[in-house]
This record gives sequence, C-alpha cells and structure tokens, in this order.
Amino acid sequence: MNYTLKVSVGRQGLYDITHKVADLVASSGVNEGLVTLFVRHTSASLLIQENADPSAREDLERWMNRLVPEEDSLYTHTEEGPDDMPAHIKSALTATSLSVPLADGRMVLGTWQGIFLWEHRHHRGDRQIVVSVMG
Repeated sequence: MNYTLKVSVGRQGLYDITHKVADLVASSGVNEGLVTLFVRHTSASLLIQENADPSAREDLERWMNRLVPEEDSLYTHTEEGPDDMPAHIKSALTATSLSVPLADGRMVLGTWQGIFLWEHRHHRGDRQIVVSVMG
C-alpha cells in the first residue's frame, strides 16, 4: 500500500514524523513486512535519529550548517536564494529514503529512535513523503 504523507514546514530543521508514519502503518493492516519512505524533494532528507533529547537534533543541525555554510563563493546555483545550493548538498550527504522493518503491526524502531524529515531550506511550505507498507 502506498500513501503520500504531507508535512508542513516553517523553517530549517528536523520534524518528527514517527507518529504520522505509525498511523499509516496501523491503518494498512500489515503485520509483518517493511515500510519504506521516500522524500520527493531535492532539498530535504529523511533521518532516523534520537527522539528523546532535542539537544541531539540541535547539535546535528548546527554541525551540518557549519559543514555546509550558506553564501559560499563556490556556489553557482543561487537563483532561489543563499540556502538553495547548501540544501541540495545537505540532501546529498544524508538520505532521501529509509526502510524500517515491521513486526506485530508496528515499526521495529529502537527505544530512542524516531523518523524525521530534515528540512534544509528556510522557506515555509509542504513536503511530500511517499510511504509504502509492504507485507
């Protein structure tokens, strides 16, 4: 079963989508199998990361912004603003798809793991994630 999950974003950052994905898994009726996620954008990514302490996400964001700064003189792809090319690089360095096993109708995530959409642009808008639940 395929679903399209729409996530509204208002800024750069990590957006926890674990519960939204879990709801789709539950509604699918699949008990054993695999859920895959694919973000349909070139300036956002997906991540499985610490879901308990927000400082872990903040540290990741600061580290990535230091690694890939905005307004670098090397960038030529700048028509959409100073965050455009850095967003593409950040997306290339991370992941645009994820897979999580399913058992007993639930995702087999670790205690402290959550699924996040990582928005790399400053703009507000919606992002689309295709979620496939296979069993």
